[in-house]
Amino acid sequence: MMTLYGQVMSRAQRCLWLLEELGVEFEHEKVNQNAGESRTPEFLKINPNGHVPALRDGDLVIWETIAINWHIASRYGAGSLWPDDPDQQSQIMQWSLWMTTELEGLLVDYLRHAMVYPEEKRNPALVEAALANYPAPMKVLDDHLQGREYLVGDSFTLADLNVASMMGLVDVYKQFDNSAFPAAVAWLEKMLARPARAKALART
Repeated sequence: MMTLYGQVMSRAQRCLWLLEELGVEFEHEKVNQNAGESRTPEFLKINPNGHVPALRDGDLVIWETIAINWHIASRYGAGSLWPDDPDQQSQIMQWSLWMTTELEGLLVDYLRHAMVYPEEKRNPALVEAALANYPAPMKVLDDHLQGREYLVGDSFTLADLNVASMMGLVDVYKQFDNSAFPAAVAWLEKMLARPARAKALART
């Protein structure tokens, strides 16, 4: 049986949502990174970087959410969230990596320095940079979603989940001006309303 390590209000939510979508059996170890639980000697044997999430599947241990979700989807979600078409698989990886390189850092900086960290740890410059740089990747997303229901193909895939999950983490996207991106917002709200995401959030 697989074991997923990490609390819901972290990047682990991306993996928990996928596991709930696929309905596979797994154990959830609620390792709280904010409380230092990912820095214990025991957990550092699982992920020497000291971060969550991490996944154990038999003898295999994987960290990094995109790698974890690629493993889960390709092994347990073939033909559904992970289509058989190699071209669509490449597009799924494209959008998943796009999220981590173009948008996720901005969202995380805003989340930490405007919402989570105590006042003395906040860096206002990072908040300002996030607000200033957010429109460029959002325009890419919005342009792509014109006339589309999903990022890849005509059904929900890992691409939709990997992108929407971080945008929906504590609804951070609502802190930004999205008035110029109606297609992206409509898509995002549809993705975040999926029942499997609600199941993942209930694991708090």
